[in-house]
Formats: sequence, structure tokens, C-alpha cells
Amino acid sequence: MYPLPMTSTPPHMTMTDRLALWTATLGPVGRFPAAPGTAGSAVAALAAPWLFLPLGPAGRLLVLCLVFVIGALAASRAERLLGRKDPGPVVIDEVLGQWIALWPLSTADPWAMLLAFALFRILDMTKPPPIRQSERWLPGGYGIMLDDALAGAAAALVLWVVW
Repeated sequence: MYPLPMTSTPPHMTMTDRLALWTATLGPVGRFPAAPGTAGSAVAALAAPWLFLPLGPAGRLLVLCLVFVIGALAASRAERLLGRKDPGPVVIDEVLGQWIALWPLSTADPWAMLLAFALFRILDMTKPPPIRQSERWLPGGYGIMLDDALAGAAAALVLWVVW
């Protein structure tokens, strides 16, 4: 464990450690001084029209599965490297949750995307049951990813009903 401030990088990191930390934090996005989770969600929403929304259901599911597994592995390593459980700079989980929230959209309609963004952020920040409890259902990075996946699924359900 490294008792370092969240803006520091632990010394003596391997290349794999650096890659995992870069993936978990989306490079500089997780180091955003205020609301890194919102910054991560915004980056995910802005990237979605090119990287997620053009895909069909099978492609979207594959991308989400890859983001979940890679994100969980990176987040687990980031927890170890940063010496904290669910460290603030880890925002790869926001990509997963935001893209799940965008699942009902067939196109990049700006108003629908804004609604999906707002719904996901509200649910991710307030974490109503069982979202808050879900982080404890799986260990390490898998729990980090799961609560955002559930917040995204709840946001997608609301979006599907109202849009």
C-alpha cells in the first residue's frame, strides 16, 4: 500500500501497473480536480456516438463485456497501487455505466443523451438500493464496476420508459 495523495503516482510501478492505472483513470480524466466521476461520464457520453451507439445489440454487448472485464482488472490494480478502496480517480466504471444508460438509444439524439447522462449521474451519486449494496457483492474492481453497471441499467430503464 502506498499512502500517497490521490494526485501522486506510486513509485516503482511496472509498465503493467502504469497501463492499468491509465486505463482505470482514463489517463488524465480521473485526475480532474472536481467531480472526476462526472468528468468520466461526460467523456463516455461524448465518445459514445463514435464508439458505442453505431454498434448493433451484439456489438454493444461485446463492448460492455470487454469494458467490464478490463475495467474490473484495471480498477483492482488501481486500488492496490493507490492504497484505497474505490479510489476517486478510477473512472472506467463511469464509461460502463454511462454506455449502459445509453443502450436504449438508436441514434445520438442530443436531448436523449443529455437525459441519459443526467439519469445515470443522479443514480450513480445517490446509489439507491440495491445499487449501493451491489459494490459489496463482488470483490475489488468487479464490485466497483457492478454498482455503476446497475446505475446505468436503472437509468436505461427510465430512459426507455420516458423516451
